[in-house]
Amino acid sequence: MTIKKHDYHKTHFITSAPDIRYLPAGEGIEIAFAGRSNAGKSSALNTLTNQKSLARTSKTPGRTQLINLFGVIDGARLVDLPGYGYAEVPEEIKNKWQRALNEYLQNRHCLKGLVILMDIRHPLKALDQQMITWAVAVGIPILLLLTKADKLASSAANTQLNMVREAILPFMGDIQVENFSSPKKIGVDKLREKLDGWFNKLPLGE
Repeated sequence: MTIKKHDYHKTHFITSAPDIRYLPAGEGIEIAFAGRSNAGKSSALNTLTNQKSLARTSKTPGRTQLINLFGVIDGARLVDLPGYGYAEVPEEIKNKWQRALNEYLQNRHCLKGLVILMDIRHPLKALDQQMITWAVAVGIPILLLLTKADKLASSAANTQLNMVREAILPFMGDIQVENFSSPKKIGVDKLREKLDGWFNKLPLGE
């Protein structure tokens, strides 16, 4: 089966929502991006789409407080989820974000793939593992991106990659692991290829 390649540069903002109740109807396919609030999620989305400010970036972790939807083509959307693991926010706000995240992951039936971003220097934290466990339990395929790979020497980055690939085997899920760097464009082609494969399951017209 031929996989259609999408032009991610045409990705555009659709809407932001505090929780799933304010999202548009869940038709088509959504691929969600999740990760700790300092994992480089917004930078990855901007690099993927070759846009400087599609997703907001900030030196202050936890700025993504809403569920943000972006359209690739009709019926195909990328979702920027609130970061988790944030420390510098009040407990009440932290709990609100966590509820919104959980509701989306459990009840958004058009979710067909999950990109989990982890700092290559600090992979597989407890919350990352919880996210993987949940996705595997409900049968959602995962792409793990080890971000900031440019912060390590190539040999060290590959060592980390192999370590994580071995560490995720007990999860017994559909999980692919790749190194990624927004500044150096490492892993961008593999990310696009994975997204194309997931979106290819959408019955799109020509």
